[in-house]
Amino acid sequence: MSQPAQSKSETDLKSLPEQVEEAVRNRAVPISHLLRLMSALDADESANENLRVQLRARIGMPLGA
Repeated sequence: MSQPAQSKSETDLKSLPEQVEEAVRNRAVPISHLLRLMSALDADESANENLRVQLRARIGMPLGA
């Protein structure tokens, strides 16, 4: 039996900086999600440059690290 889709996911309720910080910490986040977050950061002129640096490092991090 499938569950009904929720109108808003947990991710939609978090701010962009919170989503980025969580994605940087969580090694299970897929690269596609990391790239979407990077795109959102690049589009946000007020985004913290430190978040961009952390996310870029996380995207380039080897899988075994």
